[in-house]
Amino acid sequence: MSLFFIVIRQLAEFQAMASSKKVITREEWEKRLSNVKVRKEDMNKLVMNFLVTEGYVEAAEKFRLESGTEPDIDLATITDRMAVKKAVQSGNVEDAIEKVNDLNPEGKNGKPTVTGPEVGARKILDTNPQLFFHLQQQRLIELIRNGKVEEALEFAQEELAPRGEENQGFLEELERTIALLAFEDVTNCPVGDLLDISQRLKTASEVNAAILTSQSHEKDPKLPSLLKMMIWAQNQLEEKATYPRINDLSTAALEDPAV
Repeated sequence: MSLFFIVIRQLAEFQAMASSKKVITREEWEKRLSNVKVRKEDMNKLVMNFLVTEGYVEAAEKFRLESGTEPDIDLATITDRMAVKKAVQSGNVEDAIEKVNDLNPEGKNGKPTVTGPEVGARKILDTNPQLFFHLQQQRLIELIRNGKVEEALEFAQEELAPRGEENQGFLEELERTIALLAFEDVTNCPVGDLLDISQRLKTASEVNAAILTSQSHEKDPKLPSLLKMMIWAQNQLEEKATYPRINDLSTAALEDPAV
């Protein structure tokens, strides 16, 4: 991320300058870029981190062979993690819970054991009651989506209501979910967003992050964060100077400022 470091350096230099903007030519800017050295190994680690975190197991394996960059987790675990994520995204929440428990064998039948021996990291669902509640909430949403009203009410009463009694936040989320049953046209009701695909994606992302955390891996890839930092730095520098900047991250091409 040589551009990011250059921008930060320029910001520090311009703090003591007059209020008028400094003009940096393309030639000068490109020269500054060429003087910053970033190790290829560090760039490769960023790419591998992204592939592993986002679950691109085949690409990660190919990149490992081509670059010699070793991932910080077993690539086989990516396949298991993506299977859980895909199950949630498809609405197969019970299957997802079973797969999570397969990653942590002590938990059975989708219900955390809370006590008992530990193997490696502590059981994901045992140590994350909010995640378990959201998975169960998603199961309830899927029952409602499929028109299984009686089953949904029974499930809510037996599985979710007791957790709502212990946690006010859970109770409010449960009440909001149950409210779906009060509307004939759920697509236009105030809580209709719960049936949107984005709700599944939100729950799947939460599960994915929890599994990564249990494997002592960052739950978010580093590369997007660095790109956001670069954009912020560019915007800050633009208040002090006129210079060629990157506007299209897909090409990373420098664009001359508008005259």
